[in-house]
Amino acid sequence: MKSIDPADYQRTRSPAAIMSKTYVHGAEVAAHTHRRNQLIWAETGLMHVRAEASVWVVPSQRALWVPASLMHSLRMVGEVRMRTLYVEPNATTQGTPAGCKLVLISPLMRELILDATRWPVEYRPGDRLDHVLTLILDELGALKAQPLRLPLPEDARLMRLCEALITDPGNQRTLEQWAYDVGASSRTLARLFARETGMRFVDWRNQARLARAVTLLANKASVADVALRLGYASPSAFTAMMRRTLGCVPRDLV
Repeated sequence: MKSIDPADYQRTRSPAAIMSKTYVHGAEVAAHTHRRNQLIWAETGLMHVRAEASVWVVPSQRALWVPASLMHSLRMVGEVRMRTLYVEPNATTQGTPAGCKLVLISPLMRELILDATRWPVEYRPGDRLDHVLTLILDELGALKAQPLRLPLPEDARLMRLCEALITDPGNQRTLEQWAYDVGASSRTLARLFARETGMRFVDWRNQARLARAVTLLANKASVADVALRLGYASPSAFTAMMRRTLGCVPRDLV
């Protein structure tokens, strides 16, 4: 049986190796680092990855690039069949991001990763896996970035608000209403949002809604249902917000 211990994938003879591991709903992986860069992708399910003072929402059509030695933790939503690509630093000729990057998994990359998981960790030069991994490393440079990042604050009051919206991004409460619950004035919260996340409250909430929308749409929810669950007055209002924020419409996300 192929190893599910990440340590076994950090010093292989190959410049890249892929680990396959399944998690149950609610499973958590405590904060940790790896010697190699990694591309974290779930064939099924959804992952919340905390890294770089942010929550990265990673549904099955997306993957998260995590640089070597960067501290990160994970929480699983639904049953997650995770496929992690560990890449030796400087293994690619095109260069890789210095920080985390959420990317769209192309159909080609999906099939290459799934094929590579069927092989042993070690292989001989010239084997089929050698060619598959070469294609994977080349494809890394072509993956498109996806702006679905939720920067997290340090202030405890603001964190309470942000955690509540991550859980229920369709919540319609105003900043003034949240202020009463968390024990700070709306003016203070607005200033903290700008200083600690670089975003306005309304923009951060929209980002949280977009992150949830990607998951709902991937699970075949209708645009009308997604708009209703996320607090929009109509499907057209939801679509307009997505076009304004991401430059695309719902069908482009699935």
